[in-house]
Amino acid sequence: MAKKEHISETPATQFLRRQSIVFSEHPYTYEEHGGTTVSARELGVDEHHVVKTLIMQDEAAKPLVVLMHGDRKVSTKNLARQIGCKSVEPCKPEVANRHSGYLIGGTSPFGTRKTMPVYVEESILALDKIYINGGRRGYLIGIDPKILPAVLSARAVSCALEE
Repeated sequence: MAKKEHISETPATQFLRRQSIVFSEHPYTYEEHGGTTVSARELGVDEHHVVKTLIMQDEAAKPLVVLMHGDRKVSTKNLARQIGCKSVEPCKPEVANRHSGYLIGGTSPFGTRKTMPVYVEESILALDKIYINGGRRGYLIGIDPKILPAVLSARAVSCALEE
């Protein structure tokens, strides 16, 4: 019998278990700067179903979370317009780490250090299953995206750009 790889808890998995959310665990070999292209390849899934968690900030430096398809970019101009801000930009890595409590490349929207507003690209909610970071580099979780609005108070936005 094959030994199942043991995966230790993260703040994200603890959060999901407390909420009784069902998820599957998908460890993979992390590559520095590999992004969703590597994780999709390693898991054998479409990169469109791998969701990246981006920590951004508005013009007042208030942090926010954006969930975007792995094969798309965020139109910060469209996002700012939809959420009523003057501007939105990515946080510097060290600032993002401080807000989320996770390292870049391992950022999960679940169990973040600070409570931040969460915005999800609306087409993600139409997918059957997504793969999103579980709180550690080289570790994705499979989850039903329809739980995002309820569990994270995620607001749907339309700000995806082709990569």
